[in-house]
Amino acid sequence: MEELLSQLQTLVKGVSKYRWYAMAIAWIVTLVGSIVIFTLPDTYQSSARVFVDTQSVLKPLLSGMTSVPNVEQQVSIMSRTLLSRPNIERVIRMVDLDIKTGTAKDKEKLIDELISRIKINGTIQNDIYTISYTGDSPRLTKDVVQSLLTIFVEGSFGGKKNDSAKAIQFIDDQIKTYEEKLASAENALKDFKLKHMGLLPRQGSDYGSKLLEMSDQLNQARLELREAEQARDAIKRQISGDEAGAVSATPIVVNPEIDERIQAQYKNLDTLRMQYTEQHPDIVSTKRLIAQLEARKAEEAKVKKTGGDPGAHYSPMLQQLKVSLSSAEARVASMRARVDEFSMRVARLKEMSLAAPEVETQLAQLNRDYQINKENYEKLVASREAAKLSGELSATTEMMTFRVVDPPTMPLRPTGPKRALLFAGLLAGALAAGIAVAFLLSKVRPTFLSQNELRNETGLPILGTVTMIWTDQEKQRRKKRLYAFGASFATLVVLYGGLIGAMLLKA
Repeated sequence: MEELLSQLQTLVKGVSKYRWYAMAIAWIVTLVGSIVIFTLPDTYQSSARVFVDTQSVLKPLLSGMTSVPNVEQQVSIMSRTLLSRPNIERVIRMVDLDIKTGTAKDKEKLIDELISRIKINGTIQNDIYTISYTGDSPRLTKDVVQSLLTIFVEGSFGGKKNDSAKAIQFIDDQIKTYEEKLASAENALKDFKLKHMGLLPRQGSDYGSKLLEMSDQLNQARLELREAEQARDAIKRQISGDEAGAVSATPIVVNPEIDERIQAQYKNLDTLRMQYTEQHPDIVSTKRLIAQLEARKAEEAKVKKTGGDPGAHYSPMLQQLKVSLSSAEARVASMRARVDEFSMRVARLKEMSLAAPEVETQLAQLNRDYQINKENYEKLVASREAAKLSGELSATTEMMTFRVVDPPTMPLRPTGPKRALLFAGLLAGALAAGIAVAFLLSKVRPTFLSQNELRNETGLPILGTVTMIWTDQEKQRRKKRLYAFGASFATLVVLYGGLIGAMLLKA
């Protein structure tokens, strides 16, 4: 600790030896610095605070009809992009600074200078934004802030409107394309229906059900034809029996009960043949029953004897049977024509049912393409209306309200430079510079100020020291020099203290 104090004392003595050099350097630095500080141009600052109210009553009312713009995001993006190059160039034109820029280099320099002097601060939670600008002219600072405020408000409203206009233009182009597609699909569907009109399925039915229904009608017609033929054959047999009885005198006996049972079994047999093959047990048993009934009828005819005159068979009954035969023949012909017609219809339906699936497939494809184009077209039309409403909603001032809390004003006093602080810093710097010069001189021209320092540096023993005896005149001169140094230092401090005080009062 003693060694450290000793070194510090030696350093102070060395600097004090060249104190006049230090004072001269301090005065030179302060004078030059004062001139520089006084010649610095005054700077003025103007600012504006704006509140953006984004809580609109239209949001909940129109949220289900269109896409409600995110006004908070719009304002936030605009605040961040306000210092973009196009906006700064617009500010330059609005405040007529472009008159001073003769070359592109000057313009670039002016843009960079404006960007560096403009400050934008904002709080998204409170929606309050502050725009400030520092310049050399009070009027210019106010005009720049006012221009930035105008661009900020217009940009917040106009950005989304331009986007909506572009979206509407794109949707209109797509609507025209889909209108052409719809017209082409409708024409193709019309031509296809005209070409395959007979093969198109009707509502509520198809070719399968039609074919099944027609097959049922054909089977019913065949059954009725078979019944008519059997009835006709029965009449023929009766007539043949009557005519044979006239020659052989052996009439054929007609048993109505057995004939009715035989007719019923024949109907049952026809019905079974529509469902089963000839080898089916029901069909075999029905045939056996018919054969038994026929045999029983024949046996009964043999047992019965005929009597009377053979000419009796040529009675009005025979004439009535012939009339019935003619009616039966007509019914058989009618039923045969019906069977032929139903057979042709069934054949035609079979051909159409083979071609119908392909036609139905093509028709379904055409309908599907048409429905897809129609749905897309309707969605695009609805989207266009929503985009128009969204664009109008983005442009309206009801979605967000700008309230200028502090409008930009022309500054009356300069905000810079801070000369009081500069003078205080200059005084401290000047003193530091003087001390540094004195310290360097003490190192360049070193002297030993104590015997210990001499012993430590040379390593030689010290035999003795000679003490300087100051005369009264020398003491008087030394005291005057100390007073002069103190007065010089005090003058410097007082002068700068006065300057700093004046700057503070002026501010």
